[in-house]
Amino acid sequence: MIGSRLVPRLWRRLDVVVRDLPLALLLLVPSFVPAFHSHGTQLGGLPTRPFEALTVVAICLQCLPLAVRRRRPVTCLAVVFVGFAVDQLLGYHTLAGTGLSFALLSAGAHLEWHRRATVLCFSVAYVPLAFVLFRLGTEGLEEFVVFYLACALVWGIGAWWRSTRKAEDERRLRVAEETRTAERTRIARELHDVVTHHVTAMVVQAEAARCLTAAPDRLDQALTATSDTGRRALTDLRHLLDLLNPDHRADAGTPPDRDRDRAGARTPPVGRLLTLVEQTRRAGQPVEFTEEGTPAESTGSADLVAYRVVQEALTNALKHAHGGRTSVRVRHGAQEIVVEVGTEGSGARAASCGGSGRGLAGLRERVDVLGGDFSAGRQRGGGFVVRARIPARSLS
Repeated sequence: MIGSRLVPRLWRRLDVVVRDLPLALLLLVPSFVPAFHSHGTQLGGLPTRPFEALTVVAICLQCLPLAVRRRRPVTCLAVVFVGFAVDQLLGYHTLAGTGLSFALLSAGAHLEWHRRATVLCFSVAYVPLAFVLFRLGTEGLEEFVVFYLACALVWGIGAWWRSTRKAEDERRLRVAEETRTAERTRIARELHDVVTHHVTAMVVQAEAARCLTAAPDRLDQALTATSDTGRRALTDLRHLLDLLNPDHRADAGTPPDRDRDRAGARTPPVGRLLTLVEQTRRAGQPVEFTEEGTPAESTGSADLVAYRVVQEALTNALKHAHGGRTSVRVRHGAQEIVVEVGTEGSGARAASCGGSGRGLAGLRERVDVLGGDFSAGRQRGGGFVVRARIPARSLS
């Protein structure tokens, strides 16, 4: 199994001339076999001449240049055409005459520059050859026209092959660029969610600590909460940086199975929502948390999206409605996760005017990708509410 993969890989690493040389030899060797003499292309109906020293020259001119058919397609076509002309004018009619078809096919497929000029030069060179063969031979003009059309068809097949290959390369580049853009967007969202939430909490906690200088116990609690928030921010940022470098392993001695477990821990499950709520409460935001149902063992990306919805909603509550009563409700169903985060006070006006809206827009895209529903807006009685219905697809 390994050998079957290794051989093609080593073959592709060889120089293109080395890879094209077998084709040249495959056409060269049979051309010297007596059984194949006078069984090649016959254009013009000239009488066949016996094998002689000049025949070797004609055969080599038509076969050996095929080794550079991809690296030097114009040179290959020109030399092969000269050999073909010698072969036909002297009446050798060797099997090597097939090399002209390979040269035309390769030129059509691999020539990048001066394609029209090459076709014009070949056509101009073919006219005197056909004229001489017509004068010396016994065939009519229709044979030369048919042969030229056959050559044009071979060139056209090569050109079609080239255009198809080029379109496929462009498609791959486009897909690669779209993938890179999507990855950058995803990482930007993760950075926005992590940095915005933790930094907002730290700022709010630091502002509160300034007012607690007269209460050492409460000041110590506020500073401890700020430190804990900073550590969590650093941990999440390290996880994101690890995503940028998948080959990076924090501990070279960590076994593969433990490494996989560590990688899985980078994705916050819905079970960590309570920790997120407690962190927000320590920042001075009163939060009422309600969780219904039992989380499924495997929900695909739904648990991470639900976590990010709650995280972004609580971050907005801290920024725009600090101190306002906030409620978080999460309901786990067999097929979906429903999240609702509502904030009382002036959060709706502040969130709609003061924020960039990037966080909510990113959440909408996340939920839409999973086929769910997302909404964020003012409540009738005041305040702001974020709702999301996230389909939970099992990974099994």
